[in-house]
Amino acid sequence: MLAMAKTGTWQYIVADSERREAVIIDSVLDFDPATSKITTDSADKLLEVVVEHQYTITRILETHVHADHLTASNYLQRQLQKKGQPYAPICIGKRIVDVQATFAKTYGINRAELSTAFDKLFDDGETFWVGRFEGKVLHLPGHTPDHVGYVIGSNVFTGDSIFNPDVGSARCDFPGGSATALYKSMRTLLALPSHYRLYTGHDYPPDSRHADVQAGGKQRAFTTVAEQLAENKHVKAGVEEAEFHFPHNHKVKCKEVFLYAQWLDNAHT
Repeated sequence: MLAMAKTGTWQYIVADSERREAVIIDSVLDFDPATSKITTDSADKLLEVVVEHQYTITRILETHVHADHLTASNYLQRQLQKKGQPYAPICIGKRIVDVQATFAKTYGINRAELSTAFDKLFDDGETFWVGRFEGKVLHLPGHTPDHVGYVIGSNVFTGDSIFNPDVGSARCDFPGGSATALYKSMRTLLALPSHYRLYTGHDYPPDSRHADVQAGGKQRAFTTVAEQLAENKHVKAGVEEAEFHFPHNHKVKCKEVFLYAQWLDNAHT
């Protein structure tokens, strides 16, 4: 688990330490808005871990197209091959084609240019392996329609669906976002066994934790289902859908450059 302080983003390596096979989830390229420069410091930290532990990366997974950071998946794929590793397919949920269609129209892009952005489009419920451990694709729409999570053992990598209890749940005002769908996705996660760990895509600490994090305190990568049911400010046990809708029912016109930039990064680099 590696936290990227500038974007409050978590990127993950999940490994079978015996077989030394691993996957990377939601990798990050660093973008400086002030200079418009892209650097690879965050992604290179992942590569350092891979080399240190002699992992073979079998897949590079995305939970969804991100609006707040650029993916490093294509960069990592190339760098791993340069290090003698086999080709690691970049994987995402199958509804990415719907999101691509929306933004191809918005930005006037030929959809054919985006057709090779990802190597594998997962079906809902599809399984894969990380060494000896089975992974399963869980459709979690609401933040975006293509959003998926990855269940590996008793660990769930939830992307930008549910956040830590004092943050709540994701925004759903992007094109194709839905408060109703997000609420149902939250209930899907919270119906999992109480000891399951929910690993978030971001930690945006509220004021009550912000000072501690700025002072060097640790950001939280995961909470259990039981903790979320007891404490999540948006979807804890007893919160009905109508109550959940209140802070989530606004819509904005969204032309986030990072959504487009992610596709360009994967398709053209």
